[in-house]
Amino acid sequence: MLSTTPRTTLNRAKDKARTSREDLYAVLDAGLVCHLGVVSRGFPMVVPTGYGRIDDTLYLHGSTGATSLRDADEVCVTVTHLDGIVLARSSFNHSVNYRCAMVYGRVRRVEDPEEHLAALRAITEQLAPGQWEAARKPTRKELAATMVLALSLEEASVKVRQGPPVDEDEDYELPIWAGVLPLHQSWGAPEPDPALTAGLAVPEHIASRTMPAPPEMPAANLPL
Repeated sequence: MLSTTPRTTLNRAKDKARTSREDLYAVLDAGLVCHLGVVSRGFPMVVPTGYGRIDDTLYLHGSTGATSLRDADEVCVTVTHLDGIVLARSSFNHSVNYRCAMVYGRVRRVEDPEEHLAALRAITEQLAPGQWEAARKPTRKELAATMVLALSLEEASVKVRQGPPVDEDEDYELPIWAGVLPLHQSWGAPEPDPALTAGLAVPEHIASRTMPAPPEMPAANLPL
């Protein structure tokens, strides 16, 4: 079960709360970028960054010169998936379908070399599963220039909204279209680096993530 603290307890829309750790893992594992919220030099700052998860620890990385990472102490990290726009009969009841995780806590700077490397592997694999084994490993100089922060998933909350619009009872008879405009994310065809060595094929772990292009719509059926 997820933690229940003053920061993770929902005061509104409590029906959207999810309470299992599996729900938290599902939202985090499906994401590519998180937003790290910190107070840096007295001002709030929200920074998009890559991340990775190992068990109940979230890892974030960046340059050792990054102010947001150097000043990070108590933080809030969010991951959000937008699944669709919910169009209601009234503008007041418009909404979105989404999955969102929010994690609070005090970050820990990773100093142990083995954990540091494992965290970078997790972050790389979050973006492109299989890429860690395919790419050159970091050098000592590169590792020294990369800061990794660890954040426990002990204090976290998950909210999910799915389904059709919810209108006022008197609005359901209005002659206004209502429903959901789904949003789907897919990968395009890989684009080779212009400096790529001739004859190198796209690796299977990358090619397998792309979706075939949808068939062309017959001219007679093209929308106006």
